[in-house]
Amino acid sequence: MLKPNGVGLGRIIRAAKCSMQGFAASWKFESAFRQETILAVISIPLAAWLATSVSQFALLVSVWCLVLLVELLNSAIESLTDRVSLERHELSGRAKDMGSAAVFVSLVIVALVWGAALYERFV
Repeated sequence: MLKPNGVGLGRIIRAAKCSMQGFAASWKFESAFRQETILAVISIPLAAWLATSVSQFALLVSVWCLVLLVELLNSAIESLTDRVSLERHELSGRAKDMGSAAVFVSLVIVALVWGAALYERFV
């Protein structure tokens, strides 16, 4: 049976293209994604300076990747919800609020990890 996205290397290439389109759409239409991406990029050299080990550097960078991951999923939920209907509905609002809460939790994780690294470095 033929798969619509192909198999093997061709499928991987098409999947990568879809991923790049997702990044581009998020950058173009989601200001929160742009802001968090800029913060993540700025954080990489700061993490290199702050980290006391390679694993701590990886953790400091990874938590920002987590934020971007959750923001992408939140944006997908919001886009799909708006695609279904722009009409105000309790369930649509709940879905969007839950996505926003997930982003908030990921930012709390960033604050905890970076706070711990700062504490270890300076206290």
